[in-house]
Amino acid sequence: MPWVKDNMCVGCGVCVAACPVGAISVLDDVACIDDRKCIRCGTCHDICPHEAVRHDSEKVPQQIEANVQWTLQLLQHFRTRDDKRGLIERMKRHFAKESKVAEETVDRLRVMGENL
Repeated sequence: MPWVKDNMCVGCGVCVAACPVGAISVLDDVACIDDRKCIRCGTCHDICPHEAVRHDSEKVPQQIEANVQWTLQLLQHFRTRDDKRGLIERMKRHFAKESKVAEETVDRLRVMGENL
C-alpha cells in the first residue's frame, strides 16, 4: 500500500491528477491516499517528482515497534510473572497466525498470477 512521507511532499498535486481512481487528495499541502479507494496500481509512486510516495516495506520497523509497544501496554494489566508470560505467549500465537495468513495469501496470489 503506498503512503506519503509528509516531509517530502510539497503538495504539487501531480499524483492527484494521475490517480486513475481518485484515491488521492491534498490536505494542508500534503497528499493523502485513501486506502479504501486505492487500487495499488503504483502510478502515484512512479510519478511523484519528489519521491514522497513510498512503499509499505519502509514501514516494517515502525510496525514491529508498534506491535511491541502494544504488547507492553497490555502487560501493564497483569501482575504476576506467569500471567505476563502467558500474555506474551498469546501475543506470539496472534502474530504467528497473522504471519500464516499473510504467507498463505501470498501463496494463493502467486498461483492466481501463474494461472492468468
